[in-house]
Amino acid sequence: MSNYPLSYRLTWLPRFLRPSLRGDRSGFHLAPRRAPEKPADAVRLVFAGDLSAVANRALPIVDAELQALFRDADLTVLNCESPVVSRANARLGTLVGVRHAMSAAFLAEALGAASVEPSRAVLSLANNHALDQGHAGFAASREAIARLGAHAVGLAVHETPPKIAAGGLTVSFDAYSQWHNAPREEFAARIRTAPHPHDDRRTDGARGGMADLHCAVPHWDWEFRHFPRAATRATARRLVNAGARLVVGHHAHVIQPVERLGDGLVAYGLGDFLGTAWSRTRWPLRISALLVVDVAGDGPRRGRIVQHAMVPFVRMREGRRERLAPIDELPRDLRRKVSARLDAVLGTE
Repeated sequence: MSNYPLSYRLTWLPRFLRPSLRGDRSGFHLAPRRAPEKPADAVRLVFAGDLSAVANRALPIVDAELQALFRDADLTVLNCESPVVSRANARLGTLVGVRHAMSAAFLAEALGAASVEPSRAVLSLANNHALDQGHAGFAASREAIARLGAHAVGLAVHETPPKIAAGGLTVSFDAYSQWHNAPREEFAARIRTAPHPHDDRRTDGARGGMADLHCAVPHWDWEFRHFPRAATRATARRLVNAGARLVVGHHAHVIQPVERLGDGLVAYGLGDFLGTAWSRTRWPLRISALLVVDVAGDGPRRGRIVQHAMVPFVRMREGRRERLAPIDELPRDLRRKVSARLDAVLGTE
């Protein structure tokens, strides 16, 4: 059913217990860790990681600084890691966390807790858990997101990447999943499994029907590894060469570095926005980040990235909840360990 190689399967549990810092560290970009002031003529995009209810039985407590970033965003982009259903199809698997699921109410209230306006939310369904609740669960997810007023991307029915208005710009989102937990034919009939053919290097802005900014949202790479594999970095180069000025990946469940490729920006992984594993996980799996990107909304640089930041936070357990907290609010010993891990992955400020 799945397409994970044996070497991936054999190392899944060891890497889950101890996320790896091994890998090629060369050529990455030192991204700022504090969101800059948004220019008056810019459009702000905020990207978060995987959103799931597997490790959560109550709504999160979101730090005011993070809420402010979401409120200021023209679009917020997340990976919807759990099918949105009213009743679980695989009850035992869902109970133990092997199958993902969340209710429409949980999704709406989690976005509300973070101050994410649903009409400005872009939710990617292109991930390996998309069919965890069967074909009916996938259909229910689409319906729930539509009722919420949010935008679903990564669907096989999209003949071209959906274009979504953001401020005075249009942004196209090409979301796809490298991995699947269901038979390939069933999965590919519903979820994008490869990027759309795309090349906007011949045009600037929205002339000829092209979006002002083309963004790729791949569900890629191997889990619990802080540094992307060589094959993943090669894929990023192909996406940028084909016209993506912004590439933001998911699936690793840990933070990964940022790379500049010409005028393109690649964020390989942001970690989890809300925990997608069990409720009690080791601290490296609780480090996450928001990618804040300001895009020129007018003038000769229209649609170009003018500034960006990787804003880290940690998901702390408070009973049945998660609290999304900035680094400076952590206990001293944990703050020291988290800061060292951020320096190792994102570079020393």
